[in-house]
Amino acid sequence: MRMTGRLFLLTLSILSDPLSCYGFKICAFNVKSFGDSKSADAKIMNSISRIVSRCDVCLLQEVRDQKNKTIPRLLATLNRLNDNDYDSMASERLGRTQTYQEQYVFVYRKSKAKLRNQYQYPDTQKGDVDAFSREPFVVHFQAPKTVAKEFVLIPQHTTPSNATKEIDELYDVFVDIRARWKIENVMFLGDFNAACGYVAKKNRKNIRLFSDPSFIWLIQDNVDTTVKESTDCAYDRIVVHGEPFLRTIEPLSARPFNFPKEFQLTEAEALEVSDHYPIEVVLKTQKSGFFAGNSKASCLLPTAFILNSLLLLQMII
Repeated sequence: MRMTGRLFLLTLSILSDPLSCYGFKICAFNVKSFGDSKSADAKIMNSISRIVSRCDVCLLQEVRDQKNKTIPRLLATLNRLNDNDYDSMASERLGRTQTYQEQYVFVYRKSKAKLRNQYQYPDTQKGDVDAFSREPFVVHFQAPKTVAKEFVLIPQHTTPSNATKEIDELYDVFVDIRARWKIENVMFLGDFNAACGYVAKKNRKNIRLFSDPSFIWLIQDNVDTTVKESTDCAYDRIVVHGEPFLRTIEPLSARPFNFPKEFQLTEAEALEVSDHYPIEVVLKTQKSGFFAGNSKASCLLPTAFILNSLLLLQMII
């Protein structure tokens, strides 16, 4: 019966999200004050674990935990169901005051991605020191089964009142990383606060990630990344550098994940998890046998296989 239940849940997850069965999914999630008390709540952690388990690499933002219990709890939950496949890498605690600090944390599947390098941006550029409230924690991943093979992720959770400047400063981070690691496959992701008054359209000419055409914004202005029904703002964004990297991404795969709808949560229940939707994008993977490929057609085979298995199980039961 236990295996029957697991197979049923696997089928539901594939049918509701067909991209997951053939692509490499990168996610970013502002978990809203993710610390000891939230991670001790079983119901909330169930939702967070379900969200993260959909991803091969997931950036968590607003991790606030002085006791260092939150991420170990999350990993323990994930690894119980995934053969100890998950690991994490965290930034230092970031913030301009001792009373409020956050961490960026990357949670990733070891079977899909290898952490090659990491780098805490020092934010000491001459004439522009301390441009960020929370400096990017840059990571370099290898993912052999993807078409891209390797990529760099640059996270950013901006301060709303300084969002325009901080998003522009990401260009300097890109220049630094490209010189340091000699890589062009770069993705920016996170809660940029890039909407609803914090980043006025008239000011975009002052943001190099907007004005330079080599940067492509995959989450558009008309996308709502907030949980509250009373708001409609594209705060959370994914930006990639260069047409070559863009071609390794599944078209139209960048989107928010409406977890309240998928998990059948009320708005109040969802807000206990976060006031943001996670955002995600899927990298193409190389064809490698029956259960993999980089086209939607290849995804139909495992789905049909599992559906047939379910029919057999129904006959047995």
